[in-house]
Amino acid sequence: MAFNHLPAAMHDALGPLSVTPVTHSVSMAKNHRPSGPAESGDSRPSPDMILDRLAAGAGRAARITHTEHLPPRPGTHAIWPNRIRPEVIAAIGRAGIDHPWVHQAAAAECALDGESVVIATGTASGKSLAYLAPVLSTLLDGSEAPNGRAATALYLSPTKALAADQRRSVKALAAPLGNAIRPAVYDGDTPVEEREWVRQYANYVLTNPDMLHRGILPSHPRWASFLRALRFVVVDECHTYRGVFGSHVAQVLRRLRRLCARYGSDPVFLLASATAAEPSVAAGRLTGVPVREIADDASPRGELVFALWEPPLTEMHGEKGAPVRRTATAETADLLTDLTLQGVRSVAFVRSRRGAELISVIAKERLAEVDRSLPRRVAAYRGGYLPEERRALESALHSGELLGLAATTALELGIDVSGLDAVVIAGYPGTRASLWQQAGRAGRAGQGALAVLVARDDPLDTFLVHHPEALFQQPVESTVLDPDNPYVLAPHLCAAAAELPLTAADIALFGPTVPELLPQLEAAKLLRRRAAGWHWTRRERAADLTDIRGGGGRPVQIVEEGTGRLLGTVDEAASHTSVHEGAVHLHQGRTYLVRKLDLEDSVALVEEASPPYSTNARDTTAITVLETDTTIPWGEGRLCYGSVEVTNQVVSFLRRKLITGEVLGETKLELPPRTLRTRAVWWTVTEDQLDAARINPEILGGALHAAEHASIGMLPLFATCDRWDIGGVSVPLHPDTLLPTVFVYDGHPGGAGFAERAFHTARAWLSATREAIASCECEAGCPSCIQSPKCGNGNEPLHKRGALRLLTELLKAAPADPPTPGSREPRSGPEDREDPAGPEDREDPAGPEDRADPADPRGT
Repeated sequence: MAFNHLPAAMHDALGPLSVTPVTHSVSMAKNHRPSGPAESGDSRPSPDMILDRLAAGAGRAARITHTEHLPPRPGTHAIWPNRIRPEVIAAIGRAGIDHPWVHQAAAAECALDGESVVIATGTASGKSLAYLAPVLSTLLDGSEAPNGRAATALYLSPTKALAADQRRSVKALAAPLGNAIRPAVYDGDTPVEEREWVRQYANYVLTNPDMLHRGILPSHPRWASFLRALRFVVVDECHTYRGVFGSHVAQVLRRLRRLCARYGSDPVFLLASATAAEPSVAAGRLTGVPVREIADDASPRGELVFALWEPPLTEMHGEKGAPVRRTATAETADLLTDLTLQGVRSVAFVRSRRGAELISVIAKERLAEVDRSLPRRVAAYRGGYLPEERRALESALHSGELLGLAATTALELGIDVSGLDAVVIAGYPGTRASLWQQAGRAGRAGQGALAVLVARDDPLDTFLVHHPEALFQQPVESTVLDPDNPYVLAPHLCAAAAELPLTAADIALFGPTVPELLPQLEAAKLLRRRAAGWHWTRRERAADLTDIRGGGGRPVQIVEEGTGRLLGTVDEAASHTSVHEGAVHLHQGRTYLVRKLDLEDSVALVEEASPPYSTNARDTTAITVLETDTTIPWGEGRLCYGSVEVTNQVVSFLRRKLITGEVLGETKLELPPRTLRTRAVWWTVTEDQLDAARINPEILGGALHAAEHASIGMLPLFATCDRWDIGGVSVPLHPDTLLPTVFVYDGHPGGAGFAERAFHTARAWLSATREAIASCECEAGCPSCIQSPKCGNGNEPLHKRGALRLLTELLKAAPADPPTPGSREPRSGPEDREDPAGPEDREDPAGPEDRADPADPRGT
């Protein structure tokens, strides 16, 4: 293992799809807190009425492929545990809450018993109050000690915006308690002059995993009094800690537990999650301690009408003459415009910052044509805004001054926005958990609500809008993370050794792979063994070895050549494909051309331009099987899972016309090859299987390539990753298997759990892949089935019918899916491949920019 690139990228990954149907186990519970005078039921149109109006336009009704009705549900009250201080119960009462829901009281009881607990209930079910009641009561007890701070609590959120929002909520709730509760945000925006006060006097510190990793743990002596008194660690929105990012956070929490033990404390973990499968298993893997699960949602829910919406085909043609659907961006802009004209308070969730801005601009333009006063009632909401801008937008939406908001997932997480009538979701957000989280933003005051999922021109979205049972009759996913991934664990062992020398007693805390890693870290001269344990040897900060959200290596800075202005950064792992010389780069609605990529200094120099084309990198890939962990016979073929080494080199880029995708030319590039050791699932077929499927040598490459693309497109339904997190290779004759082989691998050093989930759901995964190809109405392949937006070979060759016959034959002898391990997640001829490109917008948990919609969609 080479330690010059220890970090691993942050990407989303959740667990496998259960194939056991359930009856709407996901609930969209409404906030029981009063949010001002409620409007009468007659003053708002019903969800069905809103949907009927949206479908009234020409050809609109045919775009609705399914409508699901979730009935309202009453709530069930309980009483607070008698150990919660009466002053805290009185403060909660002043906020308008007389009695807790049953799940809130149960969570508070566990916390007071010293039992770590995860609350996995629906959006707006009062998870925050469930942990705040015992935390505030304990802090109030601690404030009465001679030092005034005998108890402290640490709150962790995935974003700075959510931490700031929570601080305001805590401050308002605890106002009747005087100065006993002292909440403070400690993150990169906290002024230097305030930080010492936070360390010495705050008893409820709100931060994020990044600041804990880089700022608090390495400086633990300055936090000694806080850590010594630490009673609770609140981990909010813990379902977002998944994949490689979640694995990093798991090791950060183990380092925190180790330092707490050093200072004599043993905090209880209180975790809040969106509804998830096996939340206690995921929470236990994240924290390293046993966690009690509370998942029965006792809060009330209004009626939810959920529509699946497929944009129509256009007259345009894309690659290889494939038909092109109207973009989800354009369709969503139309729906947001229509909802605003109806006076319906709505949010449109978009996967990228650029998409949010674009939908807002288009809606404003179309509203201005109707009434010049209407554009001011629509806005965009995304990461990168100043906190005061966000607060103003949230307030305007809450008051009704704003009717429509185009938002990234920055609004998805916990921020309290109530009173919405409708939510439009532009493209499947990657997991059912995230889908319900976004849909749950509507109807938070208890009234009925409408949610609309607008499909992108993508295999998974197309499959879902035609197979609603995959959304409405399946439970949400379990969270996948692998704390024992050596590429994740190694830098945290170094960071832990820099905080306190590692000893043999720490091995059990950090996991079973520690004994084999420590000698490697010694050999790399990162750690030195002494009698007292292993010590950090270098002058630089060990915490800087890894960026827990980053992509490995030093981020590449994107700099405007004429002005020297820093526009942003891109993960080193994605730089070869996204900011190579000649690449078209989009930033805040402006277009730039990359003039030079300096890999030595990690800088891409760009200049603003308006080229009439987009660019797509092309590359070559070789994949070598290092070790096969598991093999299962599939008739004459085999299904395998193990470790691989992927060698990739970007060799050229194509210039394509905007809208049509017509290739204008190809330019050669000279970039160095890169290697990635990771985990993969692969399957092989024999000559007899090929003969039975009528696959001759002329179409074999295209059939394998098409099956690879479609399977990658469908994997997020089972492994809950994004297709940009995974890569694929299809080879007509692979030198290691000596058979036609299709590989799908994790795009992260050491793996991230995606390929392992694919292996354990292979029959269901490849069956859905075959169904997605078969049900697509195109003749020879299109973006809705076998074409990929990130194919390194320019979607050549592809053979749709061959892929369909091949998968049909393969699945004839497919055994039942093997059981998924519950204890922990593990880690030649021309080759066709699909390359994982990491997300450029690292603050947006939904992932990449809207690469499938590269052009302004308002005319499409």
